[in-house]
Amino acid sequence: MEFIAQPLPATKRVALVAHDNRKAALIEWCNRHRELLQRHRLLATGTTGARIEEATGLEVDKLFSGPMGGDQQLGARICQGEIDLLVFFWDPFEPMPHDPDVKALLRIAAVWNIPVACNSSSADMMVQSALMEASFDREVPDYLGYLAAR
Repeated sequence: MEFIAQPLPATKRVALVAHDNRKAALIEWCNRHRELLQRHRLLATGTTGARIEEATGLEVDKLFSGPMGGDQQLGARICQGEIDLLVFFWDPFEPMPHDPDVKALLRIAAVWNIPVACNSSSADMMVQSALMEASFDREVPDYLGYLAAR
């Protein structure tokens, strides 16, 4: 597979996801970074998005809940270039019935080379980076070139 440069815009489309036992931590994180996050477009799986909106006043585009396909909706948006970074507070201690969907989401994020944070420390570092509010190029698979060569 060949790769091409694709810019991430200065105003990011940020996907927010949290397992049940980590929703409170994600909400707390969003409150700490509220001022920064309100300058970007936020998307979230259903329950997480509703709880973030209620607790922070941030506007969040809500998809389905994770177990109902929200993780897969986010994955599709990543493939379509509609999500620029993923903040996913997952619970490493609790088995999830939709674990294959979670793994697929993380795999797609890696394939399309978007930044991923899985806890507050990595999320803090990501949003405090100078690149958070700047446009920069990332390498992504040249899918159209791949199709043309076939």
